[in-house]
Amino acid sequence: MTEQTTGVPRSVPAEAFRAAMACHAAGVAVVTTRDATGRPWGLTVTSFSSVSLEPPLVVACVARRAGGYRAFADCTRFVVSLLDEEQEEIAARFARSGADKFPPHENEHEHDTTAPGMPPGVPGALCRLDCRVHARHPAGDHLLLVGRVTEAHHREGTPLIHHRRTFHTLHPNAVRS
Repeated sequence: MTEQTTGVPRSVPAEAFRAAMACHAAGVAVVTTRDATGRPWGLTVTSFSSVSLEPPLVVACVARRAGGYRAFADCTRFVVSLLDEEQEEIAARFARSGADKFPPHENEHEHDTTAPGMPPGVPGALCRLDCRVHARHPAGDHLLLVGRVTEAHHREGTPLIHHRRTFHTLHPNAVRS
């Protein structure tokens, strides 16, 4: 690879990078928080990972252009809900920009809120992680939101997967030992 005369490494064009990253299959999560007024905010992410067991840390990547970015940039707590294969509609709703993620006809008690003061989670999710913000790191056009997991709940099921810009499920015979 060559560098430009400015000494700055050349970057791959955004569309080429996006196409390359579409090759990576990832689980689908909805991350939720509350802003200073108590309003819930949420978004769908596939850039989510565990970071550490001791202490238990996770990271979610939040786009700076996301509708609830400011709420996530300022929050002290957030919830990660890893979605079940039957929750594609929920993933699509939380992925839409400008859409009201928490429609007024839905009672907030329908959302899986287990700890007082925590943001709502997604009912029926495979896994729910309640987190306190451990660190924030700016990274290009995203914010890396690192959370210390304070509660973890999970159940058996099949995860919703995102690959090549579409949602998929795991084929039952695809599991290899």
